[in-house]
Amino acid sequence: MMKQAELFANKNVMITGGLGMIGSTIAHKLVPLGARVTLVDAFIEPYGANDYNIEGIRDNVQISVTDIRDKDAIRHLVKKQDIIFNLAGQVSHNDSLKNPFLDADINYIGHLNVLECVRRNAPEAVVLFAGSRLQFGRIEKNPVDESHPLQPRTPYALNKTAAENMYLFYHQVHRLRCVVFRIANPYGPRSQMKHSKYSMVNWFIRQAMDNQAIKVFGDGLQVRDYIYVDDLAEAFIRAAVSEACMGNVFNVGSGVGTRFRDMAETIVRAAKGGTVEFVPWPHDYINVETGDYVTDIARICEAVSWRPATAFDVGIERTVAYYRKNKSYYW
Repeated sequence: MMKQAELFANKNVMITGGLGMIGSTIAHKLVPLGARVTLVDAFIEPYGANDYNIEGIRDNVQISVTDIRDKDAIRHLVKKQDIIFNLAGQVSHNDSLKNPFLDADINYIGHLNVLECVRRNAPEAVVLFAGSRLQFGRIEKNPVDESHPLQPRTPYALNKTAAENMYLFYHQVHRLRCVVFRIANPYGPRSQMKHSKYSMVNWFIRQAMDNQAIKVFGDGLQVRDYIYVDDLAEAFIRAAVSEACMGNVFNVGSGVGTRFRDMAETIVRAAKGGTVEFVPWPHDYINVETGDYVTDIARICEAVSWRPATAFDVGIERTVAYYRKNKSYYW
């Protein structure tokens, strides 16, 4: 089996949403492997782009401040790319309810633009898509495998599902080398920390570090699957060079269910601050409550010989340590 350094050396890799948590973490892993990395990001507020996320690799990556909806710019950028991690997107579930047109424009039309530019200008490139576990809607059975029905409950989840189908269409009809992930709840270093619209775990970490109350909805017994960003990035990287992944959909998470109250209490212990407070469910969150969710990761594990390496408490400790050191760049 070839080593990753041999697989990525001198490969041209483009990462949209490249200054966000997941994209920048992938970049940090690829630069030492010898990949030629281009980070594409529109720096749209209030999304997760942060220039500090590439500290340590800044001189080893190219940066293009570009929106994936810009046809001319994307057409130019995809040329000669070998691998494209297409991670850019509107990321707030509730904002998609308030402005479904913007969500559709970025999360569907923007991705259509990338795929069409790839089809015309880089048809041999591998293109990876970051979908969401929210595409499943109400959970009928845990753990959730890839055959679970898709019943989106927000425009965000709906457009992610439409985009997923588009990736599969481009694979089946145009033979593009596409890989689709449906991701559980990612957390870790390099996430935005200014608001609670996404990455709830990271927002709770900020509240605990600021010695504030973490508000847990209901009794806190709802179960979620949280995946540490380094583990998620490793799954993306392995899938990008696996022929077995082309044209396939993979559920990606830790494979472990954690109660919401246990998640919050773990954060309070690691941060040595904050408290946990139980409050009623707000009305605008009921729409995205899906019931307990745990990922069945058997398919991705088998396809790329990957397993999550970071236990939740360890991931929280590492994340807290990162923000203690770099707080001024995120608060």
